[in-house]
Amino acid sequence: QVQLVESGGGLVQAGGSLRLSCAASGNIFNINAMSWYYQAPGKQRELVATISSGGSAQYADSVKDRFTISRDNAKNTVYLQMNNLKPEDTAVYYCHGEIGMRVRGVLGYYSYWGQGTQVTVSS
Repeated sequence: QVQLVESGGGLVQAGGSLRLSCAASGNIFNINAMSWYYQAPGKQRELVATISSGGSAQYADSVKDRFTISRDNAKNTVYLQMNNLKPEDTAVYYCHGEIGMRVRGVLGYYSYWGQGTQVTVSS
């Protein structure tokens, strides 16, 4: 089995910074894209940022120039550095990974989610 465990959420004032981490563990062969999503109360889960196995990153327009996604492939870990946080960034942040696993000798890629970490930005 595979687990994605997030950490680093918390309460911060507007203009502050937080760094989220998400570590994948288990029967992992490799990992394709890793991503961060957020979900505010009463809203759908939305993509914040995604990074390929080669390090190519893409961002939602609302977080460009403020958030930076990175990964450490040796540690199966993805990070989200969040700077200049705004109250509208308040949400539960979820990590997602496209995890490569060998099942009965066949390599396949499976979608896994973390449990979520709360980020609250006060004005």
